[in-house]
Amino acid sequence: MCCHLISADMSKQMSFKELMKVLGLGAVAFVLGVDWLKRRLRVSRGPLKEVLFFPAPHVCVEHLFSRNRCLPCACPLPHGDETSFSRLLEHLLSARRSLDLCVFSFSHMELSRAILLLHKQGVIVRVVTDRDYMTITGSQIGTLRKAGICVRHEMSTAVHMHHKFALVDGKKLITGSLNWTLTAVQSNKENVMVTEEPELVQPYKQEFQKLWEANNPANHKPQTTNGLISK
Repeated sequence: MCCHLISADMSKQMSFKELMKVLGLGAVAFVLGVDWLKRRLRVSRGPLKEVLFFPAPHVCVEHLFSRNRCLPCACPLPHGDETSFSRLLEHLLSARRSLDLCVFSFSHMELSRAILLLHKQGVIVRVVTDRDYMTITGSQIGTLRKAGICVRHEMSTAVHMHHKFALVDGKKLITGSLNWTLTAVQSNKENVMVTEEPELVQPYKQEFQKLWEANNPANHKPQTTNGLISK
């Protein structure tokens, strides 16, 4: 009798394990199915095209930086609202291999946090910025450099590097009037276009590479005046 009970108990345990295994496989299949469906719908719609307008309301974006997006946040800001800024962050954080950034003024803390997170995750980040505005109060360029991100600035003193665009994995273009500052995001009338149209992405890739090579410090010898090096 005892043996029968043990056998029945073991059968129940095996059945429970098998059930959990089936449920786990089902969950994986569901996630993969949803991902496949999203890709199919995206292909049917053609390349990504999205336009974002600013200013954007100030909402919590903490969930975008967390692996577990279901964890509650105790901050007083509105939660669960999608805004132009949260969409911009999502596009930036979608980078898996590379992020090339060309930006005139960069002082926004959350955007800096996103770039630092990508760098920490192994994404290759390159930044081209303006030589004057990279040293203004609140600029995040120094923070990026301290983290080991490669930054180059416009070497010419005659012009400003006034671009505002980013290339995600060399396939997604983010461009528009938006400087990466809190004022621009929350107060200014600004626009950002996000696209994966190859005909639009390619010229920006070429422009970034041209600027990257042109502003390589190794190609610019320090100017000297009466034996002194001038910056």
